[in-house]
Amino acid sequence: MAGHRLRFDSHGRLAAWTPWRRALDLEMRFYRRCPSEHGYPRFVYATFLDADWRPSAERTDTIPATQNGMGILSYLKFHDWDGRREPAYLDTARAMGEYLVRETLTPPEGRYPRFTRSTGNRDRLPLAPDCGSQSDRPHEIEPDKGGIAGYALARLYEATGEGRFLAQALHNASVLAAHQQPGDGAHSPWPFRVDYRTGEGRGPVSGNMTYVLRLYEALLAHGHRQFAAPRDALWRWMRRWQIPSAAGDGALFAQFFEDHDTPDNRTAWAPLNLARHLLESREALDPDWLAMAGLLVDFVRRTFTHREFGVTVCHEQDEDPNAWGGINSTYGAVLALYARARGDRAAAAEAREALNFTLYSIDAEGRPRDLHKTAAPIGWQEDAHTDVIHNYVDALNAFPEWADAP
Repeated sequence: MAGHRLRFDSHGRLAAWTPWRRALDLEMRFYRRCPSEHGYPRFVYATFLDADWRPSAERTDTIPATQNGMGILSYLKFHDWDGRREPAYLDTARAMGEYLVRETLTPPEGRYPRFTRSTGNRDRLPLAPDCGSQSDRPHEIEPDKGGIAGYALARLYEATGEGRFLAQALHNASVLAAHQQPGDGAHSPWPFRVDYRTGEGRGPVSGNMTYVLRLYEALLAHGHRQFAAPRDALWRWMRRWQIPSAAGDGALFAQFFEDHDTPDNRTAWAPLNLARHLLESREALDPDWLAMAGLLVDFVRRTFTHREFGVTVCHEQDEDPNAWGGINSTYGAVLALYARARGDRAAAAEAREALNFTLYSIDAEGRPRDLHKTAAPIGWQEDAHTDVIHNYVDALNAFPEWADAP
């Protein structure tokens, strides 16, 4: 698979091709060799690259908020897990933050002014006012992506003490709070897409509310009490409407990915990231944190998992049956956190096997694939790298012994 001969343990479970610590170190070292242009490593502002760091001739579209927001979290988490020995990892996180703050914002006028863009084009720095790409229309943004970027920038501020990152996090949160609605059983508090000029929405449900919640909570921790009421209102909607939907059809977890716009297209990414937040925050978020996390994990298991090479893996959405690196590593990480919380050895074994599956996409030179079936390394940066590394760190924090196991 992806150039490696498959290895199995004595129980017939897929084993890693090399210890996780070595594989992650190979990948992080490979990315340190990425050329820089315009002041940023190329993988910061380009979404589609080959293994020689050449941008795709066919794909100039980008996903700046998710790619770099999750990338900041990946690099900060890896930097901490690695003992903060290598300043280059923090420097890369800072470069991603600089890109988000300097290059990706909407114009200063309109209903969502100076708000982080969900999509764009790698050939324009800063992004043009009409740069919407993939399934965004030219002037559309996705409010939940401003939550991802804002939360990542708040965490970057905590790591660096550099106020411009906190300022953009505060601004994104203020814009979101100004447009927040109560929501109900058919509508999330923000639509999935919005024309930043007029505020006209498109798509009644935006499944990823977790990172807006995280953004509000991060800013509250820094003393910004104006976000207490929006935070509480958002959590009430999530607890009353969104989480219970996972016991049925999960309709309130529709829409997350930038390249899809079918209104009822459910994703695994949104419920898994909400389960992650519950498993990390525990009683501080809700007394029923474990039961709610279990409901979300069970929904993903019955809706989005399938078997490949005898391994249970996770695909990302109703409209895509592939176990891309981002979603499958997310599944493995969240399942590992859930297994640790429950003391569930069978779930831990399943989580480890799923993560081993995605680890096979890293070759001996440290070059990842976005999907194990992709003919050549790299591809989508989110699925190859930026939304992958933090998942392994989360799993290793839950089970440190997995780092060096054969």
